[in-house]
Amino acid sequence: MPSDASSPSAPSTHPRATLVGLSAVLCWSTSVGLFRSVAEHLGPIGGAASVFTASALLVTLRFGMPRTVQLRKMHPAYLWGCGLLFVLYEIALSLSLGFASNRTQTLELGMINYLWPSLTIVLATVFGLQRFRIGLVPGVLLAMAGIVLVLKGDSALSIASVWANVQSNPLAYGLAFAAAWLWPCYSVLSKRYAHGANALPAFLWAVAAVLWAKYAISAESALQWSIPAVLQLGMLSGLTALGYSCWDYGIRHGNLTVMAVGSYFTPVLSALVGTVWLQVQPGWSFWQGVALVTLGSLICWWCTRQPRNKQ
Repeated sequence: MPSDASSPSAPSTHPRATLVGLSAVLCWSTSVGLFRSVAEHLGPIGGAASVFTASALLVTLRFGMPRTVQLRKMHPAYLWGCGLLFVLYEIALSLSLGFASNRTQTLELGMINYLWPSLTIVLATVFGLQRFRIGLVPGVLLAMAGIVLVLKGDSALSIASVWANVQSNPLAYGLAFAAAWLWPCYSVLSKRYAHGANALPAFLWAVAAVLWAKYAISAESALQWSIPAVLQLGMLSGLTALGYSCWDYGIRHGNLTVMAVGSYFTPVLSALVGTVWLQVQPGWSFWQGVALVTLGSLICWWCTRQPRNKQ
């Protein structure tokens, strides 16, 4: 078990909570394709604002808004630190997908975001939530190498080709890389300071408010509503609300490391769903990159699994 898990002050973990957290992977596997599709109907900013407004409403109906007295009891690092990280992450991810130049680039940006599982394990190790094991190094490196293959596209593998691809849309790629770092910070900080608290509804409403403010001052055109737009918005909002509810429960009561490793499979599911939903055919190097991410996940899982004869 992680070195701090046996100490009296460490938060306990439960297998059922970990499974609930892992179910978020199934929900999130649809997000890349649906986010892009909603953005094409409602615009990058307006679409994202609509998604998080609906998601916030659904989560609030499920958990209710935390009362003022509850907010005051929450650790400041969780309420303000995690709240800020959550808002920044959601904005970075949703806008990066919305600002993609085309649907194929959307899949690439989605894969960059999936650096966060490996980065979560790195941060969990640094902050004592997970013991360091040498096998984590090749696992994480393989996952990152997979992202490089995704970014190179159909060009020859070189730093120049990867950089040229990033420079073709620096805003979108920059937001995706930022998102890949922000979510691990949120997960690790929540694990350490949440202490059973749940401010997810407030966090989601904050994301929606910031995005609507951004929409109000932007030059984006008015929302163009249609039946496909409403249906896709409803699907994405429901899956987003369910995914974050499950993940939030898991990081507060489950095993963060197991959840992070299991999340390595999100890129595979996301790529499969995205190619079908968006009707695009990525190049061979894209699938090679996805395969490396999967291999890295298996190595990390093997290294972080707990022997049955130990507590």
